[in-house]
Amino acid sequence: MSNTISHSGIIKSISDGCIKVQIVQTSACAACKVASHCNAAESKVKIVDVFCHNTAGYTVGQEVTVWASKDVANRALLLGFGVPFLLLISVLMIALKLLGDEGLSALAAIAALIPYYLALWVLKDRIQKQISFQLES
Repeated sequence: MSNTISHSGIIKSISDGCIKVQIVQTSACAACKVASHCNAAESKVKIVDVFCHNTAGYTVGQEVTVWASKDVANRALLLGFGVPFLLLISVLMIALKLLGDEGLSALAAIAALIPYYLALWVLKDRIQKQISFQLES
């Protein structure tokens, strides 16, 4: 079993050490022979940023493969879903215990996410270095 996640894509633009690659993300059933007759099949076009120092070897329209390790994917999931969920539930339970009011507790739990997402925004450059795609050579 591979320890990487990879997608084929086409380079859409290159600027200042950032290569924008368009990938088509398909669900597992999109490759099915009867997918055109089924509403479950779906695909999404996404643009991913790949940061690299040497962009001279790449051209717009070139087909490339972008990849990331599963550790990077797990870290992204943890920051995007795991930590906010735990923060939301923790603050909800503590506020419910202290305030006794469900409405205020829910508002406090949602409000607790504001500093978290502000911290993510402030640290985005640092996080971007840890969570990024690479181009396959």
